[in-house]
Amino acid sequence: MPAIQLTLLSKPGCHLCDDARQVVADVLATIPQRDSSASVDFDEKSILDDPELFDEYVEEIPVVLINGRVHTIWRVDPARLTNALTTELEESA
Repeated sequence: MPAIQLTLLSKPGCHLCDDARQVVADVLATIPQRDSSASVDFDEKSILDDPELFDEYVEEIPVVLINGRVHTIWRVDPARLTNALTTELEESA
């Protein structure tokens, strides 16, 4: 099964992005990795490196995407992110 793709869209100097990064790291540390077929791949992209992302999200960062879909903007709720990732992992297993 493919991994769940978790992406944080951010930019340098963004304090909300720093907060979101920490919440994501904390949540990922609690997600049980059941087996190699169900995992979460995390990456972070700066909107400053991609004009299309910049145009789309400049007023909304930080943005968390799960499998390319917007999960949350501005403030990341740990419980909500945990629930979403757990559901995605269960559905992909």
